[in-house]
Amino acid sequence: MTDTSAPSNLPTTVDVEPLPLDAHSDFDAPAGWVRWAVLVLSVATAGAGWVAWTTQKKVQQLEQELVRRQQDSQSQATEARVLARQAQEAAREASARTTLLETRLTEVALQRSQVEDLIKTLSLSRDENLVADLEASLRVASQQATLTGSAEPLITAMQSADDRLARARQPRLDNIRRALAKDLDRVRATRVADTSSLTIRLDEAARLVDEVPLLNQPETAAPARLEPVNKTATSAKPAAKTKTDGKRAPEAATPAVDAASKAWGSHVLDWTTGAAQIFWNETRALVRLTRINQPEGMLISPDQGFFLRENIKLRLLNARLALLSRQNTVALADLQSIQSTVPRYFDTQSRKTQLLQSMLTDVAAQSQQITVPRPDDTLAALAAVSGGR
Repeated sequence: MTDTSAPSNLPTTVDVEPLPLDAHSDFDAPAGWVRWAVLVLSVATAGAGWVAWTTQKKVQQLEQELVRRQQDSQSQATEARVLARQAQEAAREASARTTLLETRLTEVALQRSQVEDLIKTLSLSRDENLVADLEASLRVASQQATLTGSAEPLITAMQSADDRLARARQPRLDNIRRALAKDLDRVRATRVADTSSLTIRLDEAARLVDEVPLLNQPETAAPARLEPVNKTATSAKPAAKTKTDGKRAPEAATPAVDAASKAWGSHVLDWTTGAAQIFWNETRALVRLTRINQPEGMLISPDQGFFLRENIKLRLLNARLALLSRQNTVALADLQSIQSTVPRYFDTQSRKTQLLQSMLTDVAAQSQQITVPRPDDTLAALAAVSGGR
């Protein structure tokens, strides 16, 4: 507030009555000085009062400005406190949100790692299941190929495994595909004996053993037996026919008697010729000239011949079982033993003996073929992948 009243500290003017001139004659000089002093003092006092008044006005203005600025500062301070409080609250909210976001980010990172682990586990589990399935199928196919003597089960299983690996598209399984291709080429290039056809030929050879002639029992052609022609019945028919005709019976009696006598003569002649032929064949069979290269074959008895044939059958059966069990060396030894036995005791000039020998030779040659190889490289690659995890 401005104060319009005059300041209290200003000097007040005092009315001084002038002294008589004659009374103050002694003091004229000092009186002028006093006047000048009073005037100067009055001017100084007036200047000082003016200065004081202007100063007070400035002070009042400054006070008013200070009050206004103080009020502004207080309002700004209030606003600043409000803003600071809001900022603190916003900072707290931001901190809470940041903490929440960090927590959620940590949870998301944890979930992502868990999902990645799960995907990796599923991928590894799928690969492990695929590897285990392929290994089992290849082992089963190898056993089937060993039992059947055919490479088809193993080739089919390996082709199926290659197709499954191609569909999987896993880089870590490329080594298995390379090993599988190598084993597949080796199996396809292998010549395998057809066990089923060999066993059938051995069965036919065992059946043919009973028909093969021994050296002391060569094949002989059966003698031709001439049967007498029975012309009596044929000649009797016209005679019976003539009896039915009453007019010609007496005339045909003489020719019928002549025909009957001729039929009996031819019948006796035919019987005599047949008997002579049989006698000659039997007599010629009593004496036979034969070159003996194997004396033990000629001296064998019928009972020994029976046991010889049974022994050969047993050896053929052993060779058949050896082929089925993939023991080609044992089967070849039995077949070679039979091949050395047949020329010693059986007639090699017989067609059946030659057929038996050709069967034995073919089976021995085919039984020496290589067996089905195992897919060792593929199994090793599968074991390496399953062991590496």
